[in-house]
Amino acid sequence: MTSSTTDLLATGQRVIRREAEALTLLADGLDGAFTAAVEMILRAEGRVIVSGMGKSGHIARKIAATFASTGTPAQFVHPAEASHGDLGMVMKGDVALVLSNSGETPELADIIAHTRRFDIPLIGVAGRADSTLMRAADVAIVLPAAPEACETGIVPTTSTTMTLALGDALAVALMEHREFTPDQFRVFHPGGKLGARLARVGDLMHADAPLIAHDAPMSEALLAMSSKGFGVVGVTDSDGYLQGIITDGDLRRHMAGLLDLSAGDVMTAGPRTIGPQALAETAVRVMNEKKITCLFVVDPDGSQSVAGVLHIHDCLRAGIA
Repeated sequence: MTSSTTDLLATGQRVIRREAEALTLLADGLDGAFTAAVEMILRAEGRVIVSGMGKSGHIARKIAATFASTGTPAQFVHPAEASHGDLGMVMKGDVALVLSNSGETPELADIIAHTRRFDIPLIGVAGRADSTLMRAADVAIVLPAAPEACETGIVPTTSTTMTLALGDALAVALMEHREFTPDQFRVFHPGGKLGARLARVGDLMHADAPLIAHDAPMSEALLAMSSKGFGVVGVTDSDGYLQGIITDGDLRRHMAGLLDLSAGDVMTAGPRTIGPQALAETAVRVMNEKKITCLFVVDPDGSQSVAGVLHIHDCLRAGIA
């Protein structure tokens, strides 16, 4: 390893450790201002308007997006655009969350004044308690004094990491207070990997599961297996409840005299099933563990009444692997 390579690695480690130390300071320093900010947002009838300039603006966009996806309506407003008409987006009933490391960012002057003029609650986040932003704020959250990660101390690194973490802390505190559920989260994340992970078995299953009575001849069972294309057929008792299943493996094990047998003679009793409200991701894990390709979906009332069938290919098509 060359000296320059060693230096690069040391720099990376120093940056991460410095920011981690700053996050510890931030966590230890949270006080009543954090609680007051959460309570202020909970009381709001409108949205959380998040604003910041430069690097703080990029962090503000992410915080607004996190709020919005976790049950707290939010919108990013660019402070410079706010001075040219976008102040109309900030209305009575909203709460403003304004970010600025120095607390003296000139572009924030108009949005701060707007909140004061129309009695819009203002939460300020900055590194200086005596700054213009913090003096104007109804709730002031002061970032701890921590050096930036660069040796020059001028590049927004540690300060933006702390602000981002603070935004996450606010969002999680709000969602936990509101008892925000994975089902609600999925409403805002219908696409992509997150949406796939939160899909329910009932969303992907086939309601027309192949079923046959336990006393039916195997000739009928074979037709039922072939007609649906799942490679499996469910066997029901006299009450119509799932009693067992017949797979390709069962057919091979009973090949001699197969057509002289009934479905009940060939089936594997007590098959693994799943409920329609279970996560599809859980179904995939079960199928992988049991080395099977299908799960019969039964109603969660314990009766083994068949609601449908889920094939591994349905989950793969939905992006669940």
